[in-house]
Amino acid sequence: MSLPLVTIAMPAFNEEHYIEACIRSVQAQDYPRDRIEILVADGRSQDRTREILAALAVEDPRIRVIDNPARLQAAGLNQLIREARGEIIVRMDVHCEYAVSYVRTCVETLERTGADNVGGAQRARAKTAFQRALCAALTSPLGVGGAGYRDASREGFVDTVFLGAFRRRVFEAIGLYDPRAITNEDAELNQRLLEAGGKIYLSREIEVHYYPRASFRSLATQYYKYGRGRARTLLKLGRFPTLRPAIPFLMVVAGSVLLVVPPLWPAGAAALATYLLATGAEAVRVARDLGPTGVATAWAILPTLHVSHGVGFASGLVRYLRDPDWGPLERLEPAPRPQLRVV
Repeated sequence: MSLPLVTIAMPAFNEEHYIEACIRSVQAQDYPRDRIEILVADGRSQDRTREILAALAVEDPRIRVIDNPARLQAAGLNQLIREARGEIIVRMDVHCEYAVSYVRTCVETLERTGADNVGGAQRARAKTAFQRALCAALTSPLGVGGAGYRDASREGFVDTVFLGAFRRRVFEAIGLYDPRAITNEDAELNQRLLEAGGKIYLSREIEVHYYPRASFRSLATQYYKYGRGRARTLLKLGRFPTLRPAIPFLMVVAGSVLLVVPPLWPAGAAALATYLLATGAEAVRVARDLGPTGVATAWAILPTLHVSHGVGFASGLVRYLRDPDWGPLERLEPAPRPQLRVV
């Protein structure tokens, strides 16, 4: 019995410094070479990304570049899924490092669990002192709200996973990614999957690493956008699988009320002191091996995560209540999947 054909789906934009290393990591996978096709959706890069991909495609005919004029990741993923010939579609991100067993373990986990989407934990790696402090903060429940997909030791069914490996029929049943989603497209798709009766499985055997943001400014921008995306998903679908995505917003609202209403100032001061003590103690717990500077940085990172996400969520509520931008989603049409043959 032959193994299922796998489509690697990889969106990209201006990735000249990373794209070749990522493609090489796919080529190094221990899954049979003739059972993988590699599709890259390029958002009309303005650097050498296309040139590098063209050279790689000459030596490896499994590689195909798909044009993504919309540039958004979600739109690019939809382009790739439409072109995919695989029974299993493995989403990959250019800025990640994958174990050589990544694809094989994804396929085996799908078969073993009967899940519709599987993935590994979002394991962070660091190159700088700031990233080391951020990696420490992201191990804390105060940093990630107890999200299962952040726990590298966890095994079992969850509400979402990092990236994901999907059975093709998922997109035939519930539709493609929301093409206008700027962020949170994964969680939105996974929420629709769960509501349709699908199953998502997190395996500690599926190993992938990523490098987080390298400054307070870029981190705050990232989590602000995450918050906006979460608000859009809430307004679009009407609920979350868990309360976790709304907690930073509720904290920001409560803190703002305590700060602007004079009779509540004493309670606000007590709440702020409690928050600072709790985040400080947690920073010591998770970052003590990094020394005083690392602890201080981790302590500052925690409120950066909370406030940026909460403010972004509030901004998203205002933006998308005023002007919803979603509509019916396209479903993938069932189609014969011919075998891929590489000469």
